[in-house]
Amino acid sequence: MPTSPKPLPAASLHIVLALLDGELHGYALMRRVGELSDGAVKMGPGTLYGTLNRLVDGGLIVETTDRVDRTETERRRYYELTPTGRTVALAELDRLQTLLRHVKRGLAGGATA
Repeated sequence: MPTSPKPLPAASLHIVLALLDGELHGYALMRRVGELSDGAVKMGPGTLYGTLNRLVDGGLIVETTDRVDRTETERRRYYELTPTGRTVALAELDRLQTLLRHVKRGLAGGATA
């Protein structure tokens, strides 16, 4: 599987992981990031929308629609991963799993220098 040229910044990582299950609007993304981090990460609007703009510019996500939600009266912009974004998100998961495996091995006394 192709890997990301370098690890994603934390905010970008949280957003692409939150979008793995499908498109979300901004407020739903903030909530999903909080859920995925068990409340440890609280992303504000400035960080969220700045990061979304960088991810769109980088080709990892696209803005899908600007629509009125069924239960809302305000318009919401939705975002989803591009195929490249999905590949990068999965590569980041692999990178994190490898990191955790090495750390666990080291904690168990199995690390060699």
